[in-house]
Amino acid sequence: MNDFLQQTMWRFIDQSISANKRSPLESFAMDDTLCHLVGQKMTNSTIRTWVHHDAVVLGIQDHRLPYIEQGMETLKNSGYDPIVRNSGGLAVVLDAGVLNISIVLNDDKPLSINNAFEMMVALIRQLFPEIAMKIEAYEIVGSYCPGSYDLSINGQKFAGISQRRMKNGIAVQIYLCVEGSGSERAELIKRFYENGLQGEKTKFEYPDIKPEVMASLQQLTGQNVTVFEVNERLRNLLRQWNGQLFELPLQQEEMELYDYYLERVFKRNESMLSK
Repeated sequence: MNDFLQQTMWRFIDQSISANKRSPLESFAMDDTLCHLVGQKMTNSTIRTWVHHDAVVLGIQDHRLPYIEQGMETLKNSGYDPIVRNSGGLAVVLDAGVLNISIVLNDDKPLSINNAFEMMVALIRQLFPEIAMKIEAYEIVGSYCPGSYDLSINGQKFAGISQRRMKNGIAVQIYLCVEGSGSERAELIKRFYENGLQGEKTKFEYPDIKPEVMASLQQLTGQNVTVFEVNERLRNLLRQWNGQLFELPLQQEEMELYDYYLERVFKRNESMLSK
């Protein structure tokens, strides 16, 4: 995985500041656009960073909670905007202390789901060499949006990884809880599920959130690591790999494709919220 990361001429798109006041739906449209462009060999493999303020991204199963309206009201009353993504996975908190990274590549050389996850794990370990040996990848029971590639230190989760495949493109996405309190974010999602379930039994087993199993990198390292610093670490790592930084936002002709995916993503979200 390290060889692949280092031998690829990556395009870098930095939206760690420019995206933060936009809807997270715009980032999902962006990754769909990049999957299309990279998958069809219309651009280089791409790494993108993005940050959004105070939103909770819900999965389809979350939207099937028996008291979803009350659950979403809990989020709104806490200052978070709930949106629904048309994919698997469960509720995830986005805010100014959470850095998201997307790796987008084409599937010319077949890459298994697990190997795609391992690629992201390898990237994060290279970003944090000082704690690389402590970072483990396994499901943290009691965390929100649990998965087999949760990243943790001493049993406390600070990141989760997902992936999406379309148009011969693969997008591997990670949310990194860098700043603030991981347990406070988990407490918000715990209240969301409590008010969305209200004790009712469901066929789908929603996570029983235990806030103490989640933490931020600031908490885990005892250092004042910031989203800005991690973004700069990634920028420097890409420069080190490529010998230069190939930084290029979407171009005019690519924006037309983005507009198409943006409209599609917003329509899906509206459709889900109206059900």
